[in-house]
Amino acid sequence: MSDTPPKRHSARDVLRELFPQSYRELFGEEPQSGAPTLGLYPVADGRLALVHGEQLAEFTPLEPKGRNVLHCDLCHYTRSRSEASLYRVVVAARRTRYVTLCLGTEGCQKRAGRRGLEKLADRIFPIEPVYAD
Repeated sequence: MSDTPPKRHSARDVLRELFPQSYRELFGEEPQSGAPTLGLYPVADGRLALVHGEQLAEFTPLEPKGRNVLHCDLCHYTRSRSEASLYRVVVAARRTRYVTLCLGTEGCQKRAGRRGLEKLADRIFPIEPVYAD
């Protein structure tokens, strides 16, 4: 019993979801209505970005310590230290969540499916503003 694989999104799709006004200015089109973008994307320096609609969370990898295996919070597979990493994500001014994820992001998302990504997003979002206005 497997979920459908996650949809691949281009940079243009992410721009349309996160910055609809800028998208309209650049491309002169109205954003399409439909299912919000949902995915885990690798970014610079080993970090990951979780995108769910207009929400964005940045996962920062932590230095590996110990020799024990890790259990991925997304696909629920047990992985060695060379195949998974522990990540930190700041969700509020004084609140941080720690998540273990596979280093092979694409394969992990395929194993987890859309439902797994939605469960991870529910644990992380909404992110509260870190600084007061």
